[in-house]
Amino acid sequence: VQLVESGGGLVQPGGSLRLSCAASRDISGLNDMGWFRQGPGKERELVATITTNGGTNYADSVNDRFTISRDNAKNTVYLQMNSLKPEDTDVYYCRLFRFGAVYWGQGTQVTVSP
Repeated sequence: VQLVESGGGLVQPGGSLRLSCAASRDISGLNDMGWFRQGPGKERELVATITTNGGTNYADSVNDRFTISRDNAKNTVYLQMNSLKPEDTDVYYCRLFRFGAVYWGQGTQVTVSP
């Protein structure tokens, strides 16, 4: 399974971006999709995850600002990011966990700067 991310870019503080991640083939069945982020010299950290049934989990730092959602028919997960802060600047990675296997996207850069 390949994961293709899109939607990153440069935005001013307080702005919004929407990330998308599409799986290359059908991923029916129980699975967990999510977004992680990583900056230079830092460990990759969880941003948000969502199960097939819509159960969500967020990092405290993004709660109430970011919203994760998914379209199972399109095998796609989204991350709506509002009220962006400079500290949200990172490379954002999509992850799929399915039947004991983990798949990662190539990453998309998000930069929040005046």
